[in-house]
Amino acid sequence: MNLAQKTRAKPKTLLYAIGQFLLTLFYYPVFRLRVVGRENIPKTGPVLLCCNHMAKRDPVMLGVASRRQVFYMAKQELFQSKFLGRILRGLGAFPVRRGSGGADALADAYKLLDENAMVGVFIEGTRSKDGLLQRPKTGAALLAYRTKVPVVPACITAGDGGLPRKFKKHVVVFGKPIPAEELRIPDDSSLQLRKASRVIMGEIAALREQTLKELGLPSQQEAAASKPEQAVKEP
Repeated sequence: MNLAQKTRAKPKTLLYAIGQFLLTLFYYPVFRLRVVGRENIPKTGPVLLCCNHMAKRDPVMLGVASRRQVFYMAKQELFQSKFLGRILRGLGAFPVRRGSGGADALADAYKLLDENAMVGVFIEGTRSKDGLLQRPKTGAALLAYRTKVPVVPACITAGDGGLPRKFKKHVVVFGKPIPAEELRIPDDSSLQLRKASRVIMGEIAALREQTLKELGLPSQQEAAASKPEQAVKEP
C-alpha cells in the first residue's frame, strides 16, 4: 500500500481545533515553549510523526506545536465510557487493546494514513524516566514499510536536558521528512524493522544533540556517561 502520493491533508476535527487554540494560550507561557522546524511538516498527504516520549502531556505539546492535527493511539480502557470515548475520538485518539499486539491500533493507523492524516508515534513505546533517549520500538518502521509515507522526526527537550516541568523552557524540534525509500526496508522482518527504527531514532537523537548544544548543555552521551545503566541501548 503506497500512500505517499496523496495530495490532501485530513482536516482538523472541530473539537481538536478548539482545544488546540485554547491549549496554545496555556502551553506557550506555562511551558515556555519554543518550536523549531515547523515548516518541515508536509502541509498535505499522510505523515508519520515520530517523537521521543518524556511525559503524559507530550501529545498535547506536539499538538500545539504543529499546525496539522496529530492522531494518536490511546488505551482501550479510556474508551469504555461512551462520553469520554467520543471526546477522545474527537481529539484524534484511537484505541489499542492490551494483548492484541497492537494489530487493532495498526489497522486504525493505516486507515487514518489512507485519509491523509498525520499519525503520531512515540517510537520508544514508553516514557523516559530521566529525559535520555531510549531504545526504539519497531511499530513506526512497520507503518512506514507498509504505507510508504514519509517520516518526520521530532524531539521534545526540556531546558535543563531532563524531564519537562511547568515554567521550565521546552523546545520542540521537527526535522526534515525521511522518505520511506531512504529507510531501505526490503521486508518486514524483525531485523530490517529494527535497522529502520534505529535510523529514525538516529534522526531524533541528532535533533536532541542540536538542541542541547544550543542550550549549552552536555550531549546525550556525556549525560549518559554519568548514568551508564540508563544509556540508550541498541535493540
